[in-house]
Amino acid sequence: MLANLKQVLLNLANPERAIQTARFFKTGEGQYGEGDIFIGITNPEVRTLVKEFWKVITLADIQILLDDKIHEFRFTGLMILVEKFQKTKSEEERSEIVDFYLSNVSKINNWDLVDCSCYKILGEFLLNKDRQVLYDLAASKHLWSERIAVVSTIAFIRKGQFLDCFKLSEYFLNHPHDLMHKACGWMLREIGKRDELALEEFLEENLSKMPRTMIRYAIEKMDEKKRLSYLKR
Repeated sequence: MLANLKQVLLNLANPERAIQTARFFKTGEGQYGEGDIFIGITNPEVRTLVKEFWKVITLADIQILLDDKIHEFRFTGLMILVEKFQKTKSEEERSEIVDFYLSNVSKINNWDLVDCSCYKILGEFLLNKDRQVLYDLAASKHLWSERIAVVSTIAFIRKGQFLDCFKLSEYFLNHPHDLMHKACGWMLREIGKRDELALEEFLEENLSKMPRTMIRYAIEKMDEKKRLSYLKR
């Protein structure tokens, strides 16, 4: 079935879209997605295939997809992994999937691959567990591991648990890459949508140290007057 899936993916390839997508995901020399290969498949097309194939694709098949040089193959593999995690009721299977996910962090090597998978697998798994693995990822000095650490906290935020997001956002205040500023700002914004006072308390403590991109993302949903006040400060 893996061969069938790969052939369907190749049949969906759109060279013109691939060029545009490669530019969007910064695949040029020296950029964060340097050397990544796109073939121009849309996310809705992938999601349709996930519904069709997830039951028959094994973890060994997903490993082959994640090892592939084609970005959309890796994306498809991760989306199938998410589907398997969400469908199973077995704690043993969920644990196996999380271990598999963590063993493949090096293949989860662009922001869309991180954002489509980490909170749906790792974040959900850690809801009622020790979360040290997120701090280990945060300390890795590996951009995509660091992003996984932060974006995984959206699973906690949706349950009203903000502490890990605040800790990790504070840890990354001096991070050199704007992809991390955006990720932290996004998570802080999610907190603000649920508890604006909690976000404001974080901002009061850290505003002078926050990168401007992180601030802009964090306050995006505030009313205009308050937003402008923070930007001026």
